[in-house]
Amino acid sequence: MNSLYIPEGYAPRLDVYRTQKAIAFIKETFQRRLADALGLKRVSAPLFVTEASGLNDNLSGVERPVSFDIPAVGESGQVVHSLAKWKRQALKDYRFYVGNGLYTDMNAIRRDEELDNIHSIYVDQWDWEKVITKEERTREYLIDTVKKIVGVICDTNELLKIDFPELSVDLVREVSVITSEELLSLYPTLTPKEREYAYVKEHKTVLIIGIGGKLSNGEPHDSRAPDYDDWELNGDIMFYNEVLDRAFEISSMGIRVDKDSLMKQLKLAGCEDRAKLPFHKMLLSDELPLTVGGGIGQSRLCMLMMGCAHIGEVQSSIWDKATVDGCKAAGIRLL
Repeated sequence: MNSLYIPEGYAPRLDVYRTQKAIAFIKETFQRRLADALGLKRVSAPLFVTEASGLNDNLSGVERPVSFDIPAVGESGQVVHSLAKWKRQALKDYRFYVGNGLYTDMNAIRRDEELDNIHSIYVDQWDWEKVITKEERTREYLIDTVKKIVGVICDTNELLKIDFPELSVDLVREVSVITSEELLSLYPTLTPKEREYAYVKEHKTVLIIGIGGKLSNGEPHDSRAPDYDDWELNGDIMFYNEVLDRAFEISSMGIRVDKDSLMKQLKLAGCEDRAKLPFHKMLLSDELPLTVGGGIGQSRLCMLMMGCAHIGEVQSSIWDKATVDGCKAAGIRLL
């Protein structure tokens, strides 16, 4: 079911022309500073991969990829859901070394997405991946990386407000770190989304660690594919979005599986057959580097910094009639 929320008294801060200028400013500034902070090089990335490669991200396992036949190749292609696996193989193929990584624009179509103020069938994010050592596969390294990313986000936001004084969103640099199990203990009667909201509203900028594995109540905090993030060393970066009064996820990221955690998670997810796919066989044979990586939503980041009420204000997509009519009546311009 699609849903639309109109904040009381909401009005866009920028006209269409300055909206486009602000989007460009955010994207250009953020990606340059992110590359410097994490030691990343920009690369080109695929819009689609072959179905047989096993490189597509299965997300929670129920989303249907957009597929098409390629007569000239004799195979079927799939529009990527994300580049989580492709990036790791690219680091090997492009001969990146420890301490260095890559980033790229990732564009995807998620046709089964339910539409609301922050979800669209069109996904645009910065996908990044970095080579690390075995010793760096720790929670401390994950947290340190998150703090660098949050620092870049806050720096970009402050620079944006200088060039666009109409904007007034304040972001908190201090990251409050909590595990999904600790979150459950704090709010045992709430749903995962309600827990996120309660904690993020109080602490403003939050890293929730441990997404994908079952908690003490027998349920995962949220679903994650078993073959890219290590469920004990991953997390979501969230900011409190005052305009929408909600916990606002900007990034899903984590230290990636090694061969031991891959087999453990495939078994837990009942997906052991994936071990026969080319990517997984390479990982199990120690042919791929150990990495950390994630995706950072481009439209989400623009939305947050510009104080927008709907993601359609910062990206072009397709919307249902109720959303189009509701936004028009409320004075919300959809691109």
